[in-house]
Amino acid sequence: MKDLTVGKESKLIFNFAMPMLIGNVFQQLYNIVDSIIVGNFLGKEALAAVGASFPIVFTLISLIIGIASGAMIIISQYFGAKDIERVKRTISTFYIFVFIASLVITATGIYFSEGIFKLMQLPEEIMPQALSYLNIYLLGMIFFFGFNGTSAVLRGLGDSKTPLYFLIAATLFNIIFDILFVAVFDWGIEGAAWATVISQTGAFFSTIYYLNSTHEVIQLRLRSMVFDRELFMKSFRIGLPSGIQQTVVALGMVTIMGIVNSFGTDVIAGYSVAVRLDSLAVMPAMNFSAALASFTGQNIGANKLARVKKGLMSTLAMSSVVSIFVTTVLLIFGKVLMSLFTKDPEVIRIGYEYLSIVSMFYIVFSVMFSLNGVLRGAGDTLIPMFITFFSLWIMRIPIAWLLSRKIGETGIWWAVPIGMLTGTLLSFLYYKSGRYKNKAVVKYPGNNTGKA
Repeated sequence: MKDLTVGKESKLIFNFAMPMLIGNVFQQLYNIVDSIIVGNFLGKEALAAVGASFPIVFTLISLIIGIASGAMIIISQYFGAKDIERVKRTISTFYIFVFIASLVITATGIYFSEGIFKLMQLPEEIMPQALSYLNIYLLGMIFFFGFNGTSAVLRGLGDSKTPLYFLIAATLFNIIFDILFVAVFDWGIEGAAWATVISQTGAFFSTIYYLNSTHEVIQLRLRSMVFDRELFMKSFRIGLPSGIQQTVVALGMVTIMGIVNSFGTDVIAGYSVAVRLDSLAVMPAMNFSAALASFTGQNIGANKLARVKKGLMSTLAMSSVVSIFVTTVLLIFGKVLMSLFTKDPEVIRIGYEYLSIVSMFYIVFSVMFSLNGVLRGAGDTLIPMFITFFSLWIMRIPIAWLLSRKIGETGIWWAVPIGMLTGTLLSFLYYKSGRYKNKAVVKYPGNNTGKA
């Protein structure tokens, strides 16, 4: 566990973010390795099928992830206030909620998967493989939630290193199973899905065994678990706006995918690969934001508001430098990276076109996420939800549809930075208002007037 309320702000945030960044890079490698092996061994139709599945997965899990984030905020603030008993009860309540939610999501996803793909206008030649991949993937959802939930709890307690070690091991096993099931056993796209499920399952049980043996706060034993309704409602009130925000984003991804699907298999495959690389590229900004959220939560819990502003300034500087570097790499090596997934020249051209447009605005993305890190850490999640809705559904999606009718798929790519710019501007204006200071769970006199 790490106390983020003392010490140099930039060093604390950087050291906290790096294990999360490495861990999330490995987490992304789950999807990237699937796509590389599928694209090279099974062809662009299978590659498109894998890519079409992920917006649905994200939609199904987004509400739960958002609600669970409320528990993480409460954990970090109670930990900052040194109230360990409430930390333990919040963790126990969180696990019970996640277990029930994962079962509901699995059943819902499998039942509605075919209907959703049809609604997204997925081409018929891709449909069978997409359904097989998605339904197997969903069977492992309980272990996905279990492992990622445990990692999030540890980060709320200031520990971003322990999840990393288990995630690295899980990713390596996923690569081995991918090669074995797809390239050696010739199980097709189903083999790629089973590789991910088995790896996530192993990661979850290994992590729980380790924590039950060594950790003084997290003890996942059924006989000692309790559901605290009051703490759950606090988590729910804070997390629900984030959950709705995540769901709004996820449904937006599904809608965008529907627009992309109308352009055929090459565009679907090119977009799917480019989004994999894009997700990896923005990971530094997202992890600096997550580190800043934990930093903000603990310092607000400890009534150290001046440190919050210093933390934000440090995060903006670090994430901006990294964003410029990542943009440069993608502009120079984007086609080479695309060719790792497929040798089809048209798919490579389409994917690189997306990357060359979107990557120019990564620095804007990093500013937006840094600002949102402060707001989330303070427990202020409602206004960011509205900002996300506006920038995605009022700006990006209508513009993507309109421009795609005028200039083809390129119009979909240009709608991304337009949405980013809108969200960043609105987030900045709300941060400057200072209203987020009133949202803390742990209350101190004068918090609404502190300098942050």
